[in-house]
Amino acid sequence: MIQIKKVLNSSVVLVDNQGQEMIALGKGIGFGKKAGEVIADTQIDQVFLPITETKSSQFAALVDEIPLEYFEMTKEIVQLAETRLPYTLNSTIYLTLSDHLHFAVERQQKGLSVTNRLYWEIKNYYAAEFEVAEQAMEILTNTYHVALPKEEASNIAFHLINAQSGNEENQDGLRKAKLIGTIVNLVRYSIQQDVDTNSIHYSRFITHVRFFVDRFFLNDLTQEKDEGLYRQMWNLYPNAMDIATRVKAYIDQEYASKIPENEIVFLGVHINRLMNNSAIDKK
Repeated sequence: MIQIKKVLNSSVVLVDNQGQEMIALGKGIGFGKKAGEVIADTQIDQVFLPITETKSSQFAALVDEIPLEYFEMTKEIVQLAETRLPYTLNSTIYLTLSDHLHFAVERQQKGLSVTNRLYWEIKNYYAAEFEVAEQAMEILTNTYHVALPKEEASNIAFHLINAQSGNEENQDGLRKAKLIGTIVNLVRYSIQQDVDTNSIHYSRFITHVRFFVDRFFLNDLTQEKDEGLYRQMWNLYPNAMDIATRVKAYIDQEYASKIPENEIVFLGVHINRLMNNSAIDKK
């Protein structure tokens, strides 16, 4: 049984579904309704879960400012994303992305252009999310007649990245993209060679850096020590290990951390492979 706790507007209501507080969205769902009344499942287009007391008040404030079509846009984008991406999205995206789309359209109408400084990083390091975001841009244009600059795709992708299901405190796409970009730029600058960004070796390097950054922010780095392997890597690949150590020094200083030796070994392996194949390609 779904019971209305509060009518936020004619299309959005706060409900109680078997003891859990939810936000229900549907055209006319709240029209003429009062707290305590029961609504049918068929009237609900989308239920947002979970909604804490704090988020309920935030949502209530937003629905008075944002037209229903922006929530509908977000719903369609989320449905698209969850068919294309290997994870589900946290319900907070209905709040954050709806608000963002509304603000983006307002900026566009006023001729204000705000560039995402991480456009390149998000496009290249979160290719799957970026591709979904580009498809979302097509939906906005064709279905809702909302024309946004192509750079907005990176903002939509950022919201998808940041709404991965799991511990919300550990989902911070902006921090991840910044650190990934810094590591990649530091390595590319340090090896002093042209890098084929379309090569499988570069792709593997980027994948490793992404997983490393994910684990770093989840505090899930490899803690095991292998002194023999560490020394062997320095003997065999001193240049790659020197660059990996520079990356460690930067992260340790910037984030007050201590990257384990084995993580430096793994990074050194990928850097060495990148250096060798870049050198081959350059000849």
